[in-house]
Amino acid sequence: MGHFQTATAVSARREVPGGHEYEAVVDPQWTVGGKPHGGYLLAILGRAAIVSGGADHPHLTAVSGSFLRSPSPGPAAVHVETLRAGRTMTHARARLTQDGRPCVEALITLGTLTEDDPWWSDAEPAALPDEQDCFLTPPEAPGAGFPVALMEVVEQRLDPAGLAFALGTPSRAGVTAGWQRLADGSDWDPLSLLVALDPVPPVSYDLGLPGWAPTVQFSAYVRRLPAPGPLRVRMRALDVTGGLMDEVAHAWDGKGRLVAQATQLAAVRVPPTG
Repeated sequence: MGHFQTATAVSARREVPGGHEYEAVVDPQWTVGGKPHGGYLLAILGRAAIVSGGADHPHLTAVSGSFLRSPSPGPAAVHVETLRAGRTMTHARARLTQDGRPCVEALITLGTLTEDDPWWSDAEPAALPDEQDCFLTPPEAPGAGFPVALMEVVEQRLDPAGLAFALGTPSRAGVTAGWQRLADGSDWDPLSLLVALDPVPPVSYDLGLPGWAPTVQFSAYVRRLPAPGPLRVRMRALDVTGGLMDEVAHAWDGKGRLVAQATQLAAVRVPPTG
């Protein structure tokens, strides 16, 4: 089983013009339909930025990534440039390349997170059935048409109320929600939260638009260190225009606190009208 720490590891740091470069290996288990998962790829970039930035700011607090092309599982390189290292945060730019071609580019903010409760919050946790009453997503989902190896390393249980698309009757509400755990039993952290914020299937399935929905751009904020245990994750679509769908995700920890949120643009195939 692909352990998250190992799957996002970087090594062999070397000085290059404008920053540092690291070696990484894109793990085939952290894929959807053979394509590396978007949140997972950003976690690799985040890992490299943390190693490059040193111990002062050990946590990823924000990331904004653009996906230029999908890398293949296997060796890759990560280049990190520190833009500014301040007292409370470090700003960096990171790029993942494979065979000399850029695949993912991100701006990353590093800082120090705590387990503190919010001073104020209006983010109520998603209402879900008990974890055992939700549907465990298999790596070979019926009707998907492609394997989801990610479900071998992430244990995801979806709210049955949002699974009508599996019966050919999508609700068209554009919402999915469920519980998530790392299958190896490790606790969520600021980097693995990026995986949780990009759940599968995409909400396009609930809109009657099945199929792969590749991420074009993904921005996330991590608010605090999550409590041990499963996450509640809800994803909602707000608009589909010009073959692009926006998806907004929120994740709450076992104490019911918002720990991370994300917005992404994904490409979808919309059937012709008229």
